[in-house]
Amino acid sequence: MSYKLIIRAFFFNAKTDYLPYYKNYKISVNADATAKDLLMQIQEANRDFSYPNQKLFMRINDFVVEGKQSVSEIVKRFGTSFQIDAVNSYRSNDGLKINDDDFMQSYALLEPYATDEDLKYYKSLYALHYASESEKFDREYIGDAILILAHKMIRDGSVHKKEILHAITSVNSGLFDCEYENNLFDAIDLTATIDELKAMADEENPPSLCSRIGSIFSKKETTNIKAYTSKRTAKKTDVLTAKQVGYYGGNAKATEIKEISFSKSNKLCGLGVLNKNKDLALTKAGAILLDAYDSGVEVLVVEDINALAMFRKYFSAIEKRTGREMKDLVLISADEFMAQKNSQVA
Repeated sequence: MSYKLIIRAFFFNAKTDYLPYYKNYKISVNADATAKDLLMQIQEANRDFSYPNQKLFMRINDFVVEGKQSVSEIVKRFGTSFQIDAVNSYRSNDGLKINDDDFMQSYALLEPYATDEDLKYYKSLYALHYASESEKFDREYIGDAILILAHKMIRDGSVHKKEILHAITSVNSGLFDCEYENNLFDAIDLTATIDELKAMADEENPPSLCSRIGSIFSKKETTNIKAYTSKRTAKKTDVLTAKQVGYYGGNAKATEIKEISFSKSNKLCGLGVLNKNKDLALTKAGAILLDAYDSGVEVLVVEDINALAMFRKYFSAIEKRTGREMKDLVLISADEFMAQKNSQVA
C-alpha cells in the first residue's frame, strides 16, 4: 500500500528571510514510511528545506510528532493533506531546526535540587516542552516539561519541596499560567498532575489576608459565573434564522447541526487560569471567539455553561483585548440551542 500526500511545508532561514513561508509538495510514500521519510523527500525536491538530524520533532497540523512516527498513523489522524511546521516556529533558525536553549534554561530552575536521574528524565520530556499550549500566549512560559519534573521530584521525596515550588511559581510565567492541553501526537493527559502540583503550591504558600479576601470574591465570581446572562444570549429568532452555526467544546452531532468548523473549537478557553491570571484567561478566550467569528460563525453553541458565561460576561473586555469587534456573534448553550430547534420542528 502507498500514500499520495499533499504537504504544506514550513520554510524559514534566519540569515536570509524576514518572514517564514510555505510551499506545497505532492509526495508518494509506502505504508511503512516515517515522518522523517517525508522530510527527506521534501529536501530532495528543495534543498532549502532543512531539518535537524538529532531530536527530530515537528508539528503536523499543530500536534508535536516525532520523526520516527509512521506515516500510516499520521494519515489515519489527519488524512492525506496536512501541514508540517517547526516544533516551535518562533525559535526556528533554519526550517525545522530551532534554537532550543530555552529547554535547558527551564531546567536550570530546578537544577540545584535535581539528581542525574532527574536530568535524564527531564531530557525525555523534550517533546512535551515544545507541545506547551501556554507558550503560544507567553513566550517566557517555562514549559509543561519542567512542571512534570517538579511533580516527580516532589513525589520521589525531595527534601527541597518548598524550593521547587517556589522556583516554578516565582517566575514571570510559570505553574499558574498552565492550563494543560495535549498537543502531542501520542496523547498524554497530564491535567491531574498539573492540578495536583497547583494544590501543593497553594498549600505550601498560603495567601496573605488581602489575597484571601480577593480570592473569596474571585471564587464567588467563578461559582456564579454560570448564571450570567447578557445581550449575547441568543433569541429564538437568532437561532431559527442563523445560517452559520459553530460549536465550541464538543461534538456537533450531539446537537444534530451542520457545523462550521474552526481550528480552536476544542481549545481550552482560560477558565482554568481565570482566578490566577485574568489577562491570560481573556486572551485565550479571545483567540477562540475571534477564530469562530473570522470563520463565519454567526451563532456559537457552547457546551460548557461556565465557558459560555465567561464569554458573555467578559465579552467587551475580550473584544478590547483582541482589538476587534465581534458585534454580530451570538452565544448560546447546547441545551438552549436544541430547545429552540425542537420548538421550531414542533
